[in-house]
This record gives sequence, structure tokens and C-alpha cells, in this order.
Amino acid sequence: MAVLVTGGAGYIGSHMVYALADAGEDVVVLDNLTTGFWWAIAPQAKLVEGDIGDEALVGQLAKDHKFDAIIHFAGSIVVPESVADPLSYYLNNTVKTRSLIAAAVKAGIPRFVFSSTAAVYGNPERVPVEENAVLAPISPYGSSKLMSEWMLRDSHAAYGLQYVALRYFNVAGADPKGRTGQSTPRATHLIKVACQTVLGEREQMDIFGNDYDTPDGTCLRDYIHVSDLAQAHLDALKHLRHGGASGAYNCGYGQGYSVLDIVRAVEKAAGKPVNARMAPRRAGDPAAIVAASAKIKQEMGWTPRHQDIDRIVESALAWEDYLRQRNEAA
Repeated sequence: MAVLVTGGAGYIGSHMVYALADAGEDVVVLDNLTTGFWWAIAPQAKLVEGDIGDEALVGQLAKDHKFDAIIHFAGSIVVPESVADPLSYYLNNTVKTRSLIAAAVKAGIPRFVFSSTAAVYGNPERVPVEENAVLAPISPYGSSKLMSEWMLRDSHAAYGLQYVALRYFNVAGADPKGRTGQSTPRATHLIKVACQTVLGEREQMDIFGNDYDTPDGTCLRDYIHVSDLAQAHLDALKHLRHGGASGAYNCGYGQGYSVLDIVRAVEKAAGKPVNARMAPRRAGDPAAIVAASAKIKQEMGWTPRHQDIDRIVESALAWEDYLRQRNEAA
């Protein structure tokens, strides 16, 4: 038996592939390499270059490898981009996920772990936000992911597909062993952008809005280390293999940090200032969103190990410095 990881050459996916390989799992990666990197994949895994919307390809892979689970990361993730080009997000995140689910059902793959997002909550009325909160996304990105959750819910009811949807908060940091990290050159993740700026890879960075209803006026987010998130997927896979209930789970620490908090943390780690300027708000950004994560801890035994924000920032900065040196040597 093997595990199929879609988007396994990307940021979170590559950490997941290493976590699975470290756990002794047989891993196949399906990635079209439009934003991922072949070299970020654990050498123990098999890479198949292709599209998740290709049902025939997924079906053939299922025959060849006898998957007992799919862990699905592939998709588009930039909120403002989804506002500007919603149809591409509904194609990439919703239509193609529908094809992947259909291929899984047809092939008899029993388990599906889905990369969802806290964006399904929109601007929550209460923070920390619990899984039973009103689902009211304010961006096509959030809507595209929520539609995928609904398809999984309905496929569970109709076909018996067991699933877990993990609603990520803000993912950051890099593999503590230095094997992979956030490698997309123009990624929009705040910590990566701040690290690139302090290292001189960007001339300056923008802080989008300082008039939100938060303590310092900048957006407040819950940052989760990518290795803890990979562990949450391992725990979800174990949960489903042991007959655990299907459903959605938050992945966050329950601690919010503002944009200015993050800038200061990067400055502390680098020992020099970040060239940041204030800019207008971006479309689709909620003011504050922080996770209530009791459910995943109680039902799956998830235990975060990297929740210190300084540790998260230090790992991200170390990876960014590695990429800078790698590019200079190329």
C-alpha cells in the first residue's frame, strides 16, 4: 500500500513527503511542477509529473500502487489573486479536486486528507474560531476550498469515502533539518516576504493596512510551523486508518500575531531592520483570525512542538539564506 501526495513538490507538500518517508511510508507524488520543485521532494518518493484533473492518470496510478490514501495539497493559494481571477481558482481548486475525488471513488481509495484553509470562515464573529463557526468566506480562494469540503462531505455520505479536511491557519517556517522550505521566489507568505526583505532579496515590503480593528491596526494571524502541520496530516492519516470519524479540523496554535509583531520578530532574528512601508488594504483579507484547536488535539492527539514564533522565524530565515546562497552559486 502507498500514499498519493498531490502537490508534493510544493511548500507544505514537500514537508509532508519527508514526514511520510521518515515514517516509513511508500509515497508517490503527483505534481505538475508549475510552482513546485522536483529537488524539494524526498529522494525516497516517486515523482509523477502530471495534473490532478487527469482522472485516467490518477486511476492508472491507483492500479499501479494500490493507494490506501490520498493527501491533497495541489491548488492555488493567493487570496488577492483569487479576487482578481476567480474562475482560475474555481478551476484549479474546485473542478480539479472534483476530478481527483471522482478518481479516488472509482479506484476504491478509501481515505482522503484535504488541504483546506481558515479562509472558509471569512471574518469570524468570535476569535479563536471553532470548527462549528459560520462558514462565510470572503474570497474566491476560501469559497473554492469550502466547495471542496462540501464535495468530500457528500462523497462520504454517498460513497463511504473517509476524509479529514484540515483548515490551515498561516503556515510558516522550514524543515528543522534544512531539507526543504518555502522556495517559491515571489511567494506572498508574510514571514517569507519579511525574510527576503531583510536579506536584500526584496528592496522593501508592504504592510497592507494599519486601520484594522486590532491592537496595532495591522492584521492578526495564527502562525503554525510547517512541521507541526505535517504532523497533523500524519495524525489525520492514522486517525482515518483506525476508523476515526470524518470531518474538518483546525490547524493552528490559538495565538495571534500582528503583521508588525512578525516584522519585529524577523528584525530580531536577523539583527537588522526590515524595510517596510504602509500600503492600502488588500481585497479578501480578514482583520483577525486565530484557531481554536482543541478538537484536533483531543480527537487525534496532535501535539505541536514548534509553536515558538521566534523559532518559526529563525527556521524561515535560515532557509531563505540557504536559497540565496544556492542561487548565487548556480
